[in-house]
Amino acid sequence: MRNMSDDHTHVQEFFTARAADWDSKFPGDGPAFAAAVAELGLREGDRVLDAGCGTGRALPPLRAAVGPSGVVLGADLTPAMLEAATRAGRGADAQLLLADVAALPLRAESLDAVFAAGLIAHLPHPAENLRELARTVRQGGMLALFHPIGRAALAARHGRQITPDDLRAEPNLRPLLAGSGWRMTSYVDEDDRFLVLATRES
Repeated sequence: MRNMSDDHTHVQEFFTARAADWDSKFPGDGPAFAAAVAELGLREGDRVLDAGCGTGRALPPLRAAVGPSGVVLGADLTPAMLEAATRAGRGADAQLLLADVAALPLRAESLDAVFAAGLIAHLPHPAENLRELARTVRQGGMLALFHPIGRAALAARHGRQITPDDLRAEPNLRPLLAGSGWRMTSYVDEDDRFLVLATRES
């Protein structure tokens, strides 16, 4: 069994190698991020975390949604990604944290919502990690699991087929969320969007 530091090293190496040109490889994703953020139904003054924020493409729409009185946090495990977010000016929209979603430096129930783009495929221990996200969100708060393209399009991009054991398939993801403190309320898997919404259960 791999230990957690091996998982961290693998994820950091993967994203460090890609951080510098990440945004330029996917230049058209901005509107998709903004549309997904809108689905969270955030209000002025809300507190929201972008978990695994990468270069911070969700941070400007998250800031716009919660307004100047809200709190936006961007957490990522990879320093190079946070540096790219800062270079892109997105540090102005959020407080950036070098942090692991397995152990967030946040109080219990201190957030109204969590936004997570492309995160679930990189979680070494999905049930535990989703439970940690749930710990930080108040009862009734929201989780959005997002990717700018759907599972089939993403698999095709990588020259693969979707397999039945894919964590993001609805029959796998619904019980995974339910066992981690979340109730799935919406599941969309289309060519131009993957978006799952879930509510924090008591």
